[in-house]
Amino acid sequence: MKSNPLFKTFIEEKPLYYKEIDHERVHQAYAVLKPYIAQPLVIHIVGTNGKGSTGRIMATLLDCMGKRVGHFSSPHIIKFNERIWIEGKDVSDEVLEIAHQKLYAILGQVMSEALSYFEYTTLLALVVMEKLEVIVLEAGLGGEFDATNVVSKALSVITPIGIDHQDFLGSTIEAIATTKINSIEKKVIVALQSSETVYKVAKRIALEKDATLYRVDELKKIYGVEAEAILKTTKTLGWTRYLYENTLLALYALKTLSLAYKIEDLKRVTLFGRFYPLLPNVRIDVGHNLLASEAMVQSLEEKYKQKRIVLVYNALNDKDYGNILKVFKKYIKRVELITLQTQRAVDMEQLELKLKTLEIPYTFFESLNDKEEYLVFGSFYVVEAFLYKINFDFKK
Repeated sequence: MKSNPLFKTFIEEKPLYYKEIDHERVHQAYAVLKPYIAQPLVIHIVGTNGKGSTGRIMATLLDCMGKRVGHFSSPHIIKFNERIWIEGKDVSDEVLEIAHQKLYAILGQVMSEALSYFEYTTLLALVVMEKLEVIVLEAGLGGEFDATNVVSKALSVITPIGIDHQDFLGSTIEAIATTKINSIEKKVIVALQSSETVYKVAKRIALEKDATLYRVDELKKIYGVEAEAILKTTKTLGWTRYLYENTLLALYALKTLSLAYKIEDLKRVTLFGRFYPLLPNVRIDVGHNLLASEAMVQSLEEKYKQKRIVLVYNALNDKDYGNILKVFKKYIKRVELITLQTQRAVDMEQLELKLKTLEIPYTFFESLNDKEEYLVFGSFYVVEAFLYKINFDFKK
């Protein structure tokens, strides 16, 4: 009898991106899997930006309270194991392999091979985390049609929504918000939003689904003293405005589920890749869209005041890199371009042409200058390329 393939070999053969996806396929696969696994309480995170940090804050605070909790996020920066965080640690290769063998055996070869990379790894995460008390489950780029939407959730958490992935989600905030928020069930909490349209869409869908709707802006008024305590704590930690707002969302989400936390445990949260101080003069952020760039320049104003920094940058070909660079222009000395190892990277000549048109000085990144401040921004791909370029010691 032929043995099942090893996980690393199996997953590396799956393409990461598909132009078209069969949205029923993952539901059919989950229907086969469901009788064989338990389902803990699920907190489902959907939105454009802030999903990773919001999820990790919730998961860490619950872990500090002794809850057995897991966090599924994507993509990873260096190693797949980063996607499945259990009780304070990235999942081990051994646990991944055991879960893969179980999942593959239940689904069978045909169904396992038919599933997309993200569909299979979502189901794999559910197998890995079935014996926990709480799963913080982060959607990919979608909501209603996302693979993570196969499970029943205790709460949907809607992070800030902006224009991104228009080919899949629609060209307007209303269309994108509708696709994402259609994933809700009985309870939903909505983050502080830059567009009033998101609130209107959330209210409409909550009414249609008879779901209870909570809004961070309204909860902030109710819990004003606690909001001030959260702000003070995040400032002490050196977190920026957008991380403070993500923290509000995370803590209020736990509050709506009556899950206990301590604000002081925020000091134990590690948000690698979220305006993260990698080196004394280097911050890295995996933001990649216009909404993220707008939040990032607020962070630059808070951190560096009038001082201009060097932006290490590149973009994927579906991103609005022209307007992103416009947002950064007044805050940077120059751009240092970094090469990405993916076919999805924007054509370098087009990127250079845009920089010339915007009259932004640029060069290509080779090494760091200790006398300058750097922000590495553009996507997980950009951060990964930068870490390898500087030979960063990942064992630190």
